[in-house]
Amino acid sequence: MTSAPANLLAVRSLLLTYLNVDKNTVRSQDLEPAEVGIVGDPNHKGGYHCGSDRVVPNDYSVVESTRDSSGLTLHASALDVGTFSVSSGGHTHNLRTFSTWCVSQCAAGAGDARDIREIIYSPDGTTVRRWDRLGKRTSGDSSHLFHTHFSFFRDSTKAGRDQTPLFRRYLTAIGLIAPPKPETDMEQTDKLIKNTGSPTRTVGDVLADLANLRNWLYSPGTTTGVVGPPPANSPLQQMLDMVRAWPALVAQVTALSGKDFTDEQQIVTGVLAGLPPEKIAAAIPPQIARDVADELSRRLTA
Repeated sequence: MTSAPANLLAVRSLLLTYLNVDKNTVRSQDLEPAEVGIVGDPNHKGGYHCGSDRVVPNDYSVVESTRDSSGLTLHASALDVGTFSVSSGGHTHNLRTFSTWCVSQCAAGAGDARDIREIIYSPDGTTVRRWDRLGKRTSGDSSHLFHTHFSFFRDSTKAGRDQTPLFRRYLTAIGLIAPPKPETDMEQTDKLIKNTGSPTRTVGDVLADLANLRNWLYSPGTTTGVVGPPPANSPLQQMLDMVRAWPALVAQVTALSGKDFTDEQQIVTGVLAGLPPEKIAAAIPPQIARDVADELSRRLTA
């Protein structure tokens, strides 16, 4: 059975939180829960409001893009938004201005709008237009004079991709959501100079230390650097000692890598020294044993 996906339910909840101003009373100026729909009614067949159990043959919401055909599930992949009117920042914002703002973001290639396939809307309440990312259609039926339809590529719904950022940006742009506070710049003020965590150190002292460290990092490892040498046994001095010792270490490793440390005769002698005569005799093949015996006999009689 076609169902509403969690990511579009999150968009619905976000819009109702800020555009349904009086949640205890049904008002024409508010966006009411009944005006924000995802799943089509039982008689609705085909289109993005339907999941795989209710699409029709050659359904445009499936066959016109691989993003849709590969993402077809039982989830609906559309959102309808009804009329509202809210005042904020000295201006009145309504379904028309909301729709045209969203279309402008899609047309501009906004990253948080990349999953929107189409928007069917009315910019003035008399003309129905359709922004279609695939360029297939330019209009829609007259019901869109009173609500705006958003279609999302089905693969984004299947993936559960968060679709709230675009709508959160709109609510922030019209002043219903406070923008995040900018981080204050770190400036070298008099207050900061006197607040370095030590009553005897200023920001100038800290910057001098950083300059010294920078000079040491930039200086060749075999030199004393731009400033005086660091204290003995300090981490920086130990690092410098390692850098200075590196060429000699490389030379030693290179020299050792060219040597053959294998002494075959010593290995054989060591192995034989650990074996009794009968073990040695048992390990010698018969013909070799006869040859050895003949040679030993010859030497003993010589």
